[in-house]
Amino acid sequence: MKSTRSIRIITSLSVAIVLISSVSSFGLGRVSSQIARIDVFKSIDDRPEKTSKAEIYLVVGSDTREGLTKAQMRELRVGSTATAAGGRSDTMLLIHISKARDRAYIISLPRDSLVTIPEHISSSDKKTLISARPGKLNSAYSYGGAPLLIETIERATSIKIDHYVEISFAGFAGIVDALGGVEVCTKVDIDDPKSHLVLSAGVHTLDGIEALKYVRTRDFDGRGDIGRMQRQQQFMSAVLNKATSSGTLLNPFKLKNFINASLASVTFDSGLDPNDLLTLAKQMKNLSSGNVRTLTVPLSNPNGRYEGLSVVIWDDVLGADLWTRVRDDLPLVDEVTPTPSASASTTAKPAPVIVDKFKTRTADENPCGEIK
Repeated sequence: MKSTRSIRIITSLSVAIVLISSVSSFGLGRVSSQIARIDVFKSIDDRPEKTSKAEIYLVVGSDTREGLTKAQMRELRVGSTATAAGGRSDTMLLIHISKARDRAYIISLPRDSLVTIPEHISSSDKKTLISARPGKLNSAYSYGGAPLLIETIERATSIKIDHYVEISFAGFAGIVDALGGVEVCTKVDIDDPKSHLVLSAGVHTLDGIEALKYVRTRDFDGRGDIGRMQRQQQFMSAVLNKATSSGTLLNPFKLKNFINASLASVTFDSGLDPNDLLTLAKQMKNLSSGNVRTLTVPLSNPNGRYEGLSVVIWDDVLGADLWTRVRDDLPLVDEVTPTPSASASTTAKPAPVIVDKFKTRTADENPCGEIK
């Protein structure tokens, strides 16, 4: 398979799938004892109905500085652990894995998405009840952690989330370093004043810290978070390609380092059982790179305004279509056969036309393609 205020990023499917496809060599008992867990679903009421046997993961990046050295924090210029006490997150992905395990979708949810944040207890005094109200998606995590974030996304999409995965700054850097770096391609020079990333146009192999800068970058080309999410999707495909290459999977030392780095940095929901992960990995071993699609939730206005706030507004019509397809385990790309014209030969069959209304990309596309 080929695949801000501070830095917020996750390797998502590249960690979740590649890690679980490799842990069997360590034994279930050892693996289970190393995985950090969090109970994220117990406090959530009135959840959406499950309408298919597809697996839905919410993968979130925590901006906690825990695990970073002082030198790394200086290089990244993200401040200390005290600066980001409690942690935040504004990079969120929904991962859909089909019932047949032959398709996977990675859907980016912009941090500034305008959503309704459900009723919740105040995070400041831990007792005041805050009524449901519109707000930015990233605020849900700040107000109520993973449970409130999950509830917010479920209500916005009507999709029931099966599992939750969270990864930290240090974990991300460690995973990239364990792979010996990850190759990216940029068509233009990058000089970002906030992420402090400087790259010339072309192909580069990034170490963990440089990779964090790359996936943080959002202020050099005027595309903001939309461009950043596209680069994150590109980077995930590159990680998938590297992590599942024979150079990693057939190298015991590199594979061990990759697994250890992943286990040290990833938190799973308490209901995610290692046996289930191994079963999923076996089922997905033949998943082709062309069937791993990345996309951003359809938008009607990426530069919207709400009560003085800069927000991202989802496209209600396309969004509803997307969530229905994800919920019901349907393909995202349609093949439409045109109606033959009256003058066409009776024996000639028109070639089907591919309709990709969600503007997806696949993990095997040229990394120096459309994305800058």
